[in-house]
Amino acid sequence: MKRIGLSMRIVDEAAYDESRDALAHDWARFLALALPDCQWTPIPNLGAKAAGFIQDWGLDGLVLTGGNDPGSSTLRDDTENALVREALRRRLPLFGVCRGLQMIQRCFGGPLRGCPKDGHVATRHVVRFERGSVEEGERTVNSYHALGVRPQDLAPELIATALSADGWVEGLAHRGSPMAAVQWHPERNAVMDPLDARLLRDTLGLPSLSDASAASPRIVNTLSTPFSFPPCAP
Repeated sequence: MKRIGLSMRIVDEAAYDESRDALAHDWARFLALALPDCQWTPIPNLGAKAAGFIQDWGLDGLVLTGGNDPGSSTLRDDTENALVREALRRRLPLFGVCRGLQMIQRCFGGPLRGCPKDGHVATRHVVRFERGSVEEGERTVNSYHALGVRPQDLAPELIATALSADGWVEGLAHRGSPMAAVQWHPERNAVMDPLDARLLRDTLGLPSLSDASAASPRIVNTLSTPFSFPPCAP
């Protein structure tokens, strides 16, 4: 069973005068469906030292989650930069979500720009997959980002795999390593899109959910049942 590490956002708790690492409950529900054959663990924000957990915990892949715009938390920026660099050195699969896409771009020296709020913040819009990417055609995705990447600004090591109708990068991949990202939030959908599971699993080097369930009767084939998430306990 593969072990996947997840980065976390940083939240400040004023009542206790402390900073805390946090992961939305959405991720636990999404990963239970998308990665039923994997173990996953959150990685604390410890700056460059966090990269050591990859070896210490025997991680087989990484997910950079959303929250906190790049530049808003030096500690988280340093943590994820170290994770990206170590993943690249080890050729370890890495998948980015929203901020994760932006951090991959920044890690390779590419700039970010402000997005139009009416088209990219708390809304849904159409994205078009580029020729040669895992998917083809168009789909509608959620959107919760104020920063983004223009195709002409992509770092040389990266290629665009999906674009919005107004010309922003919605998906990217590394040219030579198992590293990819999407600008939308797969974990925030009320019903999981099978494509999101496939994009994540392909990047992490995992078989399709149907193949995984056929190989092991212990794995429930979530493709055969609705993807509705159970409510979180109060």
